[in-house]
Amino acid sequence: MLNIGVFVSGGGTNLQALIDAQNRGEIKNGKITFVLASNDNAYALKRAEKAGIPSAVVSRKAFNSKEDYDKAVLSVIEDKHIDLIVLAGFLSILGEELVSKYRNKIINIHPSLIPLFCGDGFYGKKVHTAVLESGVKVTGATAHFVNEITDGGAIILQKAVPVEQGDTEDILQYRVMRQAEWEILPKAVSLFCEGRIKINGNKTEII
Repeated sequence: MLNIGVFVSGGGTNLQALIDAQNRGEIKNGKITFVLASNDNAYALKRAEKAGIPSAVVSRKAFNSKEDYDKAVLSVIEDKHIDLIVLAGFLSILGEELVSKYRNKIINIHPSLIPLFCGDGFYGKKVHTAVLESGVKVTGATAHFVNEITDGGAIILQKAVPVEQGDTEDILQYRVMRQAEWEILPKAVSLFCEGRIKINGNKTEII
């Protein structure tokens, strides 16, 4: 049974999707054992508490650099025996030390079909604003491994979601979460815990 650490920054809807999937028995050979938040006010902490999952806050504002923040995060999780880190709406960019230590053991969920609408500056509602401004008819979400390039790691799963006439950022964001993010993130986590993801360069193969 692998220990899963979930990193959060806000409301924690993806954390809740993971908790719900776990309660339904859909995350095989893995269990969420720790939640780390980048700010004290993250509602995700309340979701963790309600689910009986230990949590801690390492505030990004308290550190001047990614490197210092990395060291603080690593010091908090070093005794937690975490096998997989899941970035579930975690808005802080991780530094090289943490990414290197957990190479191919960090999964992120991004609210677009990578390589579209991704990279530095594309996060949260900004992604959906860019999607609507572009005029594309299809968007979606991507579960991928994390490397040193923002949203540049090997793709695990993707799911497309239609962009509908009259959509606002809020409407589109909720549709992408409900129809894609909450579905593929737990699936990707379970595939990892079951040892069913094979990485070839920057591509993945589901065994």
